[in-house]
Amino acid sequence: MFPIRDTIPSHSPPVVTWMLIGINSIVFLFELTLDHEELTRLFYLFGMVPARYSHPDWALALRFPADDYWPFLTSMFLHGGWMHVIGNMWTLWIFGDNVEDRMGRVRFLVFYLLTGVAAGLVHWFTNQDSSVPAVGASGAIAGVLGAYMILFPFSRIITLVPVFFLPVFFQLPAVTYLLFWFLSQMFGATLTLLSPGNVGGIAFWAHVGGFVSGVVLHRLFLLPRRVRPRRNEPDEFFPEQAWTRYL
Repeated sequence: MFPIRDTIPSHSPPVVTWMLIGINSIVFLFELTLDHEELTRLFYLFGMVPARYSHPDWALALRFPADDYWPFLTSMFLHGGWMHVIGNMWTLWIFGDNVEDRMGRVRFLVFYLLTGVAAGLVHWFTNQDSSVPAVGASGAIAGVLGAYMILFPFSRIITLVPVFFLPVFFQLPAVTYLLFWFLSQMFGATLTLLSPGNVGGIAFWAHVGGFVSGVVLHRLFLLPRRVRPRRNEPDEFFPEQAWTRYL
């Protein structure tokens, strides 16, 4: 399933969401100017390599900078290819604006970076022997998805599903779409436990960690209700009201 858009308009211009998309795009364009050796060096220095922190002697032998934890932050601004960066930025574009509305710009930026770091920590903890650099914004974006699911469970997500090469569009509640996505990541993460070291190029545990941290931490970053300027759309609810129909 590929999300096309949601049905909730932004309260205000999502400046931080645009900024994050712009920074990621600029960094990716810079990556395109590098040759293979330079790009590999960039990924190993600024990507999140779990073995770098689990096996300091190995890291020292390869001349990794000592006591350098910046990759937990910098790795979320690197991407491994066109589809990687486009998919991540498209998802951030769809879901980031509404979460930014509810948090405000500064709080949203801190929330985004914090859930990205949490995703990196979970990836490190579950792949401690991996010497492959993990890059991408998907862990932080998973945190945004977790917050969105709680804040806007009944928003409608217009989704594209290819059926025999024909595009078919569905409109799903956000809670249905995002729970399906999370369960698919949990399934992939569980498979990596059955085959250690083989993550298929996807950091499933980082996605799981980012999503769960978004669900758990989002309430700490919400703006007071009084500063929200516009009437809610029919599929918008305040967090404490969104789930009342199920209680």
